[in-house]
Amino acid sequence: MRSTRMPAAPKRGRRGVLAATGLVAALALTATACDGSTDSAGDKPDATTSQTADGGGKVEIPADLAGKLKEHGIDVDKWRDGGWKDWDRDKWLSDAKDFVNPVIAGLWKPERMKSAKEADKTVTTKDASAGQGVTDPDPAPVEAQAEKTPYHENAAPVGKVFFDSPDGPAVCSGTVIKDVNHPGKSNLVWTAGHCVHAGGNGGWYRNIMFAPAYNDLGKSEAELGNANPAEIAPYGNWWADWASTSNQWIQGGSETGGDGAAYDYSVLHVKPEQGAKSLEETVGAALDVDFSAPSAAEAAKMGAWGYPAAPPYNGLKMFKCVDVPGRFSLSPSLPTMYRIGCDMTGGSSGGGWFRVRDGKSVLVSNTSIGPADNTWLAGPQLGPEAEALYQNMSKTYGGR
Repeated sequence: MRSTRMPAAPKRGRRGVLAATGLVAALALTATACDGSTDSAGDKPDATTSQTADGGGKVEIPADLAGKLKEHGIDVDKWRDGGWKDWDRDKWLSDAKDFVNPVIAGLWKPERMKSAKEADKTVTTKDASAGQGVTDPDPAPVEAQAEKTPYHENAAPVGKVFFDSPDGPAVCSGTVIKDVNHPGKSNLVWTAGHCVHAGGNGGWYRNIMFAPAYNDLGKSEAELGNANPAEIAPYGNWWADWASTSNQWIQGGSETGGDGAAYDYSVLHVKPEQGAKSLEETVGAALDVDFSAPSAAEAAKMGAWGYPAAPPYNGLKMFKCVDVPGRFSLSPSLPTMYRIGCDMTGGSSGGGWFRVRDGKSVLVSNTSIGPADNTWLAGPQLGPEAEALYQNMSKTYGGR
């Protein structure tokens, strides 16, 4: 399982058009290149609140989030001052309604972002061959291609998802998606379930944050040696004030995907660490999500975008793979997943898979699992369960 780094913010006038054109062109012209829970709103904290600073500069946790921490016996002051690092199993909030992610301003500094490691999880040969009869032959390996820079003109909706796990800072990829109930003002990000929740044997990760167009100019590690926040995250840091993933992932997700792999997706509602505009207005682009779950045969070409971080990659640059998808299943009892040839490694997890529908790019899946030799990627089909999770997020939080 794939979790498996410029100057001030660029001008945004034609950004959405340029980005959409870039994605469509990549899918249309590079055929051989690789380049939630829907629990009730009453159980959820107020998405309009997050951690803020008082007049003296001290960080405060809002009353609703403080109350939720206290419900689980967690001292609010200790949490604010670093107690979130305590991963006592009895205090690792797990249920869908237990999500808590107050903003800690300044936590995700450039160096901390660059230190985040991929939570690289892979399926075994035995697991990969379990779904006899619904799995197509392994695809030919495809070499990932570096995305053109600046990213905001070629892959505007893509960025990096950072979070803290018991093993330290970790990183995935994510995509800005449209909010059908709040046109033009989306604050929604699509990623993998395992980028926000550990699955059946764990709980919600902490300090989940999205950085769109990370390292927009694709600078090298040496060039980023003394980078300021605007060079690393040109559109700022966006904290998840709510996250939803599937009940199947929460209950059945595992180190190798497990029974939750076919439902390994998540929607984040985010708010800026600074600023008031929506994510879509700030970034200038967002993608529609295709919940029709087309078969691999009718989907034609698909492209996977992300920031691979495990060797030979270092997580600083965006890459893409485009291939004709095949079918993949970990079990005959589970929904079939998509699979493409691609050598992207951990860190690309959660990155969106796009296809062209009616002349424009739409998100159709996300990177979930892959083998130890990094020759292919698999992602879930997005059907009614995924759409219900998305709609619940949009209707409950979208306008806040």
